[in-house]
Amino acid sequence: MVGNARNLLRHALAASTAPTGSLILVACSGGPDSLALASVAAHLARSGNYRVGAVVVDHGLQPGSTSVAGRAARTLTELGLEPVSVRAVTVDGRGRGPEAAARAARFDELDVAAAELGASAVLLGHTLDDQAEQVLLGLARGSGTRSLAGMPAQRGLYLRPFLGLRREETVEICRFEGLEPWHDPSNSDPSFARSRVRTMVLPYLEDQLGPGVARALYRTSRILAQDADYLDRLSQESYEQLHVIDGAEILLPEEELRSLPPSLRQRVLALAAVRLGGEQPSFERIRATETLLERRGSAGPVQLGGGVSVHRQVRGKSVPQGDPSYGSLIFRNNRALPQAVGAAQSKPSGATGGFTGRP
Repeated sequence: MVGNARNLLRHALAASTAPTGSLILVACSGGPDSLALASVAAHLARSGNYRVGAVVVDHGLQPGSTSVAGRAARTLTELGLEPVSVRAVTVDGRGRGPEAAARAARFDELDVAAAELGASAVLLGHTLDDQAEQVLLGLARGSGTRSLAGMPAQRGLYLRPFLGLRREETVEICRFEGLEPWHDPSNSDPSFARSRVRTMVLPYLEDQLGPGVARALYRTSRILAQDADYLDRLSQESYEQLHVIDGAEILLPEEELRSLPPSLRQRVLALAAVRLGGEQPSFERIRATETLLERRGSAGPVQLGGGVSVHRQVRGKSVPQGDPSYGSLIFRNNRALPQAVGAAQSKPSGATGGFTGRP
């Protein structure tokens, strides 16, 4: 079991851009998953292939969180990890749920820590069970391919080497290594949807459908991840070929958009919104945008979120037929300065209509 975990980590690092000898960080809460990952990474450090440190993020959401973070840091230091950094964050829950707010604060701080410490990779302890829960939650929301693909094994600096490992195996690794992990009480709090999936829904499915449901959901995520990667690549290529920047606006030609398959067209439309600094549009907002291509009824605007709107240019005296804006959908960020558009085009976007978020 420990040997398998070590191999998973080696394979993840070999597939990454982290050079041998560089610093990698373990994001550790002190729970069994991340503590098991830290112990496996510590073994890798002792082999001399990498330097391994850790970051413990204290969200301050529970009584005694500072003590829990300190205890985790001491355990990590005893494992031989260096440096070990404890980071306290403030979770701003305005406009989002507590889980999403904590996640955003955590990743923001991990980004800062990786930059300050010069890390080439950050290891996350998500397991096969976490991935299965993610897929089920996506199904419940009616999400698209990218969301149902679950959490990526790698995105930028972030690696998830344990996605093929069961949660119970990380508990066994901790037991084997003589580690005493902290068990987050929120993981069994029924007020959280993910906790209900973990403690009630998945066990019920396993009981009614037989063992193997979690692995089947994980397998589904891997299949869909390949499909989503391919569609994202095609939509990126289509977007680059079609879009025109006109001052503070992005134009996409209607005729060419109509000729695209729906799966690509919807991703191209979403890309335009994201490139303008807007939010990743929902499927319903993208479908509303597609109705503009039917040239019936309203010419818009359709609000896509994050200040971005889209409308169909109607030809009039001020818009001759030869004008590039005629026959196009026009995307505009009503909050952004005109010069922000050019800067937005130079930033790679991981959001291409898959309706997903951070790493």
